[in-house]
Amino acid sequence: MKNLILFLSLVLSSIIGVSQNSGYSIKVKVKGLTIGNECYLGNYFGDKQYVRDTAIVDSRGMLEFKGDEKFEGGIYFVVLPDRKYFEILMGENQVFSLETDTIDLINNMRVRGSEDNLMFYEYLKFIDGMHKQISPLSERLAEMEEDSPEKEALKEEIKNINLKVEEYKINFIERHPEKFLSKVFLASKEITIPDAPLLEDGSVDSLFAYKYYKSNYFRYIDFTDDRLLRTPVFYNKLNNYITNLVLQIPDSVIKEADALIAMANDNREMFKYLVWFFTNFSERSNIMGMDAAFVHMAETYYMTNRAFWVSPEQLQKITERAAKLKPLLLGKVPPNVTVMDSIGRRFSLLDVRADYTILYIWSTDCGHCKRMTPILKEFYLENRDKGIEVFALCTETDIDEWKAKVIEYNAPWINVWDPFNMSEFRDKYDVYSTPVIYLLDKDKKIIAKRIDASQLKDFFDKLLKDHE
Repeated sequence: MKNLILFLSLVLSSIIGVSQNSGYSIKVKVKGLTIGNECYLGNYFGDKQYVRDTAIVDSRGMLEFKGDEKFEGGIYFVVLPDRKYFEILMGENQVFSLETDTIDLINNMRVRGSEDNLMFYEYLKFIDGMHKQISPLSERLAEMEEDSPEKEALKEEIKNINLKVEEYKINFIERHPEKFLSKVFLASKEITIPDAPLLEDGSVDSLFAYKYYKSNYFRYIDFTDDRLLRTPVFYNKLNNYITNLVLQIPDSVIKEADALIAMANDNREMFKYLVWFFTNFSERSNIMGMDAAFVHMAETYYMTNRAFWVSPEQLQKITERAAKLKPLLLGKVPPNVTVMDSIGRRFSLLDVRADYTILYIWSTDCGHCKRMTPILKEFYLENRDKGIEVFALCTETDIDEWKAKVIEYNAPWINVWDPFNMSEFRDKYDVYSTPVIYLLDKDKKIIAKRIDASQLKDFFDKLLKDHE
């Protein structure tokens, strides 16, 4: 059995939830444990695992997880002292017993009082048997020469074993469509892609497979059943979809997020998780411009009071963050700042006359700035005849230190500062570290932001090529 990493974080504690009804009593006996051993009961949730209860092995070799409130349904697990674990289904009936041993947790498992777990372990034992058949075949296949005459026969044998697994699941779903395990099987079911139809000119649509797979990807997922959140299946399915099948631009992510969240409107827990997932995905993304998706999530679901689970303090933070980012989205004309040069002349960012304006916010003692400023200078000197100007705004409050650095770099652009932050540039441009680069077009709309100075050349080459 594989080892399990226990996540004790409470990041999603407000999302996990516990139902308010009669309790649970899960008695476990595992031969091979020692009196006093501590074991854990936990559950999957999204991409994390959470410990929900603990129990101590008594003098009879028994342990009992017991509480007054039932857990929400899903796939749970019992973790032993050596970090080996076995899984159980948590359904309506949460009073049952399990007995096994540390030699073979799955095949020696006996279940009493839970039909769901009896069926679950019949499946796990079947899968273990199939794995024992397929494992040596896979090892042999990996060792074979590419032109080995036995290779195709071995592949066929492996394929047939995999078909037996699929047939087992299909038969189970047909016999027990109401069971949660059927929903788990369906959620993990791969989409079979038919042959692409011919187009009018007789050719084959090269995008057919992608479009069919994407449009049918969630065909077997029940978005009204939040038990799927407490399985290892749902998060992986969702994350793979948004990361690998959806074009990584804000408009596409927003469209998919809204569509999937709408499918979960009838289930509060699923709705809650999906709103959290897409908000977190967009807020943490390293893809330039994805903050537009975060602003959309904030305005659509949080600022409209649909995010019923957040506290007033959390709501305020999300609202303030969205309000700060919105003026800085790609395509927007950013807030103006009026600052001074070294002799007190005033310069406004939006008054700079150039086809492209690079706002470069830097500091004198910043290690990254020391590395980036020479790179920016080299790029500027090579490209300033193409209509590029740099508006270098220093965060320094000591004029002598600032002047010394400007001289050291022999900075050939507009050098300005605002020692008392009268323009509020830090807040307006979301400056929490330096350097920060914003690239504006001739209409002073943001076309790039928070990029590395070393990326400017490739970005401009593509930009100029697109405008040829």
